[in-house]
Amino acid sequence: MAHPLIDRAFYDAIIHFEDSEEAQEYYYKVMDTEVTRHNRTDTVRNQILRTYAMLFCDDLGAQAGQAASPDDVEATADRLYTGSMDFDPRHWYRMKHHFPVIDEDNYDRFAALVIADLNAGPLRDAVVSHGDMLLVGAPDPLHMTKAEREHQPVRTISVGGDLL
Repeated sequence: MAHPLIDRAFYDAIIHFEDSEEAQEYYYKVMDTEVTRHNRTDTVRNQILRTYAMLFCDDLGAQAGQAASPDDVEATADRLYTGSMDFDPRHWYRMKHHFPVIDEDNYDRFAALVIADLNAGPLRDAVVSHGDMLLVGAPDPLHMTKAEREHQPVRTISVGGDLL
């Protein structure tokens, strides 16, 4: 992994954030850690938000190095699926991870979840072991019929190299 803080312990802290003060403390500790990458010192939080924006740069019109905003994350969260284009809890990423609302309070946690899962979570394990992957669908999947969702153009998010 390119960044040692984006590991399985960090992923687990995000998953257990609502249930554990220790998980919350660890999450904030990692997110607020200053790191230097490519001769630039920044927080892990800002690096994660820039990486998340990079995943959707074409759709968001994001410039290189621009961080995702709460509106950017909220607008793209419903477009993520794992392995199938259904809205059931097993395949719709946002629902699977219990993020009914994405706002100023948790947008960075959702972005961190996606990046940590791709780097060190079960999604990375599934890609390596079973060929499952993270799919990005159309901009407005909530207003599509089931048939439209199944036939929408999708692109996969590769985890061939570490994102952070």
